[in-house]
Order: sequence, then C-alpha cells, then structure tokens
Amino acid sequence: MEQEYTYWMALAHTERMRTARKNEIIVQCYERSITLSDFFHCEETVWRKDFQLTPEEIGWLDASKKDLPNYAFEAENLLEQGYSLIPILSSDYPKTLKQNLKKTYAPPLLYAKGNLQLLQTDSLAIVGSRQTGTLSLQFTDNIAKQAAAQNKVVVSGYAKGVDKQALDSALKYGGKSIVVLPQGIITFSSGFKALYKDIIAGNVLVVSTFHPKAPWSAGLAMARNPIIYGMAQDIYVAEAADSKGGTWAGVIDGLRKMRRIYVRNPLPNEKNANHLLIEKGAIPVSLQGETCKEEKKACVSEPASPYESLEERIKKLLKRQALTSKEIIERLALSSWTTRKMTDYLKQMPDIVARGKSPLKFTMKEAIDNEPKLF
Repeated sequence: MEQEYTYWMALAHTERMRTARKNEIIVQCYERSITLSDFFHCEETVWRKDFQLTPEEIGWLDASKKDLPNYAFEAENLLEQGYSLIPILSSDYPKTLKQNLKKTYAPPLLYAKGNLQLLQTDSLAIVGSRQTGTLSLQFTDNIAKQAAAQNKVVVSGYAKGVDKQALDSALKYGGKSIVVLPQGIITFSSGFKALYKDIIAGNVLVVSTFHPKAPWSAGLAMARNPIIYGMAQDIYVAEAADSKGGTWAGVIDGLRKMRRIYVRNPLPNEKNANHLLIEKGAIPVSLQGETCKEEKKACVSEPASPYESLEERIKKLLKRQALTSKEIIERLALSSWTTRKMTDYLKQMPDIVARGKSPLKFTMKEAIDNEPKLF
C-alpha cells in the first residue's frame, strides 16, 4: 500500500479538479479492481473511453502525473517522520467524516500524526468565534468536560478563542482531541512541539487534508471548517459572532443537512448571532449544555424549538407503531416535505431505526430493544 501513496497524493492534489470528481475516479477504480497506480499509467484513450474524462481533466491529471517523482519522495519522507497517510478506502479513514460529507466533499486523502484510533471514536465539535466572551469560553469548558467524562473526542481547529479552549479543556479533564489543521501537516512544527507529550500519550491526533507543505492561509482556514463539522457526530456552538463568518456558514450548512446542532442560548443583551441560529432550527442549550425551553429561557428535559418539536412529534407517533416516511408526512400534515427528505431526516435520529426493505418502516429503537429475543 505504501507504494500507492504516491498516486493518492497525485490525485488528491490535482489542481482545479473538484473533490467529487476525484472520488468518482476512486470509485471507478475500485469497481474495476484496479489501483490508482494502474489508473495513472493508463493510456489517454482509456481515460477518455472508460473513465469519461474530458480533455480539460486529462490535462490536469497529466500535470499531476509529471509530479509523481516529487510525490514519491514526499510520501517516503512523511512515513520516515512518523506521519500517516489515510486514503478514503482505508479502514482507518473516519466513518463519521465519510457519512457527513459523502462522496461530494469527503477528502480523498488525510495526513495524520498521533493516535489513529481517535478517528473511530464518538466525537463532538465545539465551535465559535476567535474573539469571544467569557460566557462562551465557560460553555466550551463545560462541554469539553462532559465529553471527557463520556469518552468522546473533541474536534478542534486549533485557532485562538473557542477552538483553543476546546482543546485545552479536553486535555485538562483527561479527555482526547483531534486537531484539524488549516495548513499542511509539515508546516505545523511549532504546534507539534506544544502538543508533543499529548500526542505521544495518545491523547491528541493532528489531521490535515492539504498538501503537506502548504502554509497557513485564511482560505485554507475556511476550507478546513467543513472537515471539523464533518468529523463530529454532534456540534456545539459557543458563539457565532455574526451571520457572515465561518461558524455561521458551517451551522447553516449543517441545519440544511438536518444535523443535530446545539447552540448556547445567549443572554438578552449579548451581541452575537446565536439567537438567529436558534430561530433557524438549532437546538438552544444552557451554559451547562442542557436543552432549553425557549419560552422561559430555562433548562428542561424536553426541548421546545421548532426543530426539536418536530422530532418529538415523530417520536410520539413511532412509539405507538412503525410507519413509513410517507405515512409520517401524512399524519403530521407536512405538505412541504418529500418522502426522501423525511427518510434522510429519520436516519439522522439515533433513537429511531429502520425495519424491513420495501416499504421501509421506522420505529423507536427502544421498541426493538424490548422485543423478545431467542438468544
């Protein structure tokens, strides 16, 4: 496999080619039972006929093909220095990232250093602004403490403010963290020095999706944010400064994908965009991370935001009987919902499971657990 890393790097860093197209090529190679090295050594006629590559795409890949000697040297150098290269087909590749970003956005190749087992551990991300207040930092500390107690990995971007607090608090309470870089993994030398003891102890894993020698840039920082969200099963928002920044964009994208996103319920006099995210469907939580009843701004066990109320209504239906997506839509009078949208929504809910094949019916997990079993 190590000999293949050269070709994985060449494809991953083919300039101008979209991630989705790169992953399509990987899938086609997999279906044909050929390696990426086989692919790069194909004739152009094969690229055109079998892989349906356009002349423009062939030109981009030819440019990467010329860099194969450099990639071979870089791959060998990375391995000698203790870095790991994780292709999307590897069993080490995080399943959560692949599930959340799908083929369209999941990076074909990850660079990592540290405890790779953290990629398969339950995880959450705590996100927020670089310039943030005391309440947001306290919230971050509280959530990180809970994550450590629950053996969940905290995903962090290593930026100042909420990101750095999330990492520091996770380690302070004996937890673990994944650091997602906005730069190449080789250029993070000062960070590796600071995190050396925790990396050796298996408490920290550093990950990058960019060319190993890429320097930090604002553009890479923005491109890195979806990876943070993608690696996390749950997302907690300490503070969104406004409706234009990276935190806002990430949360809105997550809500469109019907992900569960928790936002710190702001005080009336706070000047941030937290309340706007709650209005758009994020789940309001207290400073301690408990879900909040919107009317009284107090913490209760039953959320009352529009996003949660729909979830509760669905659960009440499914506690009585198993239903198809179409039946749920009809019973709740959700005229604007499609069957596909409801099915995707139900699959994101951890308390609900699918049964049968056609038609697919959904029920509460507890109903399955309580059924008599032969063994």
